[in-house]
Amino acid sequence: MAESRTIRWSAVGTRWLGIGLASIIAVVTLGLGLSGQLTLYISPESIWFACAGAVVVLLGAIWSFTLPLGTESDHGHDHGMPSAAVTEPVEVSTASRRRTLTLVGTVSAGVVASGVVVAALVLPPASLSVELAMSRADADPTLFAGADTPTLGVADTTTFGVGEWSSVFATASRPEAYDGSPVTLVGFVTPGDADAVNLTRMIITHCVIDAQPAAVPVTMDADEYGTGQWVEVTGTVKADADGSLRVLPTSVVTIDEPGDPYEY
Repeated sequence: MAESRTIRWSAVGTRWLGIGLASIIAVVTLGLGLSGQLTLYISPESIWFACAGAVVVLLGAIWSFTLPLGTESDHGHDHGMPSAAVTEPVEVSTASRRRTLTLVGTVSAGVVASGVVVAALVLPPASLSVELAMSRADADPTLFAGADTPTLGVADTTTFGVGEWSSVFATASRPEAYDGSPVTLVGFVTPGDADAVNLTRMIITHCVIDAQPAAVPVTMDADEYGTGQWVEVTGTVKADADGSLRVLPTSVVTIDEPGDPYEY
């Protein structure tokens, strides 16, 4: 009887670590997708794929209820009686230690995985922190290369965001060609030079794991806006004599964090 209960609980644990955790993650994914908050974790182009995968997982979870507990451990054949070698004391001791280590590893992984899933359920969706952006501030600006692709020698800047302008500021071969270009940019404030701040935005290629900060210098009083304050800057690009570029603002308006705080 005790052995039967042990086998049953083992089967329940196996199913929880498999389809149980996957189903909860699928429900969370669909909830974030329907609420429009999934863009806090992945790029908009990937949302349909993530939601479709979540639906497939839930369908698999429903189907799994038609299978009896313990099916996952059924290899489809009988192991038969152990060989004589297995009955030796040394081999039995080794097998016992191996089973113990396997159990400890499984339980540890289960606790960690369950903790992650519970955190996904309890913690509210949040954007990447300003501290993370500042810690990654030394990212290679050519990560966003492609913004300076010339059209008759000068890129079309009318749709540029912080990421594209960051690439231009770092790699433009003709910085004077951008002098006087109008800009309207949204980002958060991070420390810059003595007479400027950096207007920063996190750039995502696929998901938050590959997020990197992009920043452009804006000539304004650093003491007027706290680090992390979201602002909308309207102004023009200024090319200095040394070839560096910066933004001269005509208007700086403090705003709340946008619903979609990233650029892609």
